Amino acid sequence: MVKKPGSRDPKRQRVFVVVSRQALLNTRFSTCVCAPVYSRHDNLSTQVRVGIDEGLKRDSSIHCDELVSLPKELLTHFVGVLGGAKVDELNRALFDALDLDATVLD
Repeated sequence: MVKKPGSRDPKRQRVFVVVSRQALLNTRFSTCVCAPVYSRHDNLSTQVRVGIDEGLKRDSSIHCDELVSLPKELLTHFVGVLGGAKVDELNRALFDALDLDATVLD
């Protein structure tokens, strides 16, 4: 949970999912890449449904088309954890959002 997530965000606080790799989080770099969580879901391949099972108060959606870099110091209010299946869904959504070519991985 990030308080005052940005001047364009109408919310006083917003949940974000950290998508940076752990190796980066363990360094002296001051920022990390995050995906915002919204209450709406548009049935896009770049969105992942999350809710109470992940620690949220209501059904919501991770929006991978809106990745942002946030100062790590703002990420102080832990909300929840994604299980293995949700992490797999998130990875697929990030793959689609970044338009990665699957053949490159072969």
